[in-house]
Amino acid sequence: MDYIRNDYETILERRDAKAEGSYTCYLFEQGLDKILKKVGEESAEMIIAAKNGDKDETVGEICDLIYHTLVMMVNEDITIGDVEAVLRKRAEKAGNLKKFHEVDKNS
Repeated sequence: MDYIRNDYETILERRDAKAEGSYTCYLFEQGLDKILKKVGEESAEMIIAAKNGDKDETVGEICDLIYHTLVMMVNEDITIGDVEAVLRKRAEKAGNLKKFHEVDKNS
């Protein structure tokens, strides 16, 4: 997971440095709507790759999704620590199966 933290730090640097020709800088220049569009596209591509049973393609799409999610996090001032804190809280609740309500599929 150090790779994710390192990518996050690089994305922070790109946001602040405005490197010429950087795709990350381009995303920041385009703004939140463009960033979110890319998160959605990568999510859909990951789903399709998984549905097709293509492990290599799925892994690649997961990486694309993580990258674009990290860009969104930096844009929205969400830190890795913020995410880790929520994951820690969720881990404390492990084993607490939520009861799901049944949905009437005929309505």
